[in-house]
Amino acid sequence: MLNLLAVLQKERFKPRYYVAAATDNMSLQKARFFEDSLVDEAGIDVVGTAHFMQIYRSREVGQSYITSIGTTLIAIAHALWLMVRMQPQVILCNGPGTCIPLCAISFLLKVFGIRWSSVFYVESIARVKRLSLSGLLLYKLQLADQLFVQWPQLKSKYPRTNYVGRLM
Repeated sequence: MLNLLAVLQKERFKPRYYVAAATDNMSLQKARFFEDSLVDEAGIDVVGTAHFMQIYRSREVGQSYITSIGTTLIAIAHALWLMVRMQPQVILCNGPGTCIPLCAISFLLKVFGIRWSSVFYVESIARVKRLSLSGLLLYKLQLADQLFVQWPQLKSKYPRTNYVGRLM
């Protein structure tokens, strides 16, 4: 994700909100380091245009599907609060259990005509033969506007995806 963000037009997309799982200690730390290192083309610091937030996961690794129903409902309620607070124009996500609630709320806000956010999901490079659970849910429920895969065989198996090669 940071490689993708490195080529993003920082001036066009601000403020930027980084959302990671409450149990994820590394992602927000990496995002803070990334933002602290940013300087735009004119040499002006863009530090301070980023916000860092945590969200409950829909499902922890190894959690049963039955108990994940409750945690998903809690995560969706929390995602609603975050989406109202952030009001994003673009959601760029790569899973795992943190993106589903945000994408679901974004979809519902579109359906009700309240707010329009474009959702772009980038599947992990580790997914060679099949989509992750998050990717599969977004694909089957059509919650993402664009779903990007990094392997051509995934594009063949899931025709509505976009093959972009490896984003390393």
